[in-house]
Amino acid sequence: MFEHKSEALLSTAAFYARVARGFGLTLLIVVFSLLLGGVGYHYSGNLSWLDALLNAAMILTGMGPVDPMRSTSGKVFAIFYALYSGVAFLSMVAVLTAPVFHRFLHRFHLEAGERE
Repeated sequence: MFEHKSEALLSTAAFYARVARGFGLTLLIVVFSLLLGGVGYHYSGNLSWLDALLNAAMILTGMGPVDPMRSTSGKVFAIFYALYSGVAFLSMVAVLTAPVFHRFLHRFHLEAGERE
């Protein structure tokens, strides 16, 4: 996926394309997660579509729920969606930052090789 440390540094245009692909993948994860949460909160929590999407967005960003779940099925869904959201959030951060960290470390290794 990424170039080896012995290979040349990726061009700026190719690097920006890699960052854009990461952003696109992150956007897909966000859309999927919001759809999943919205549908789940709507049907299991008996919330309106807007309230369900609001709850999903707030959980996904780590802010916490807006509407308390009163039904058992709503509470069970909220538990699993909160766990899923934690993993999804960490995955999104990793996908977004991996190209930047890789480029930084790759440049560091190339410069360290010049000093030897």
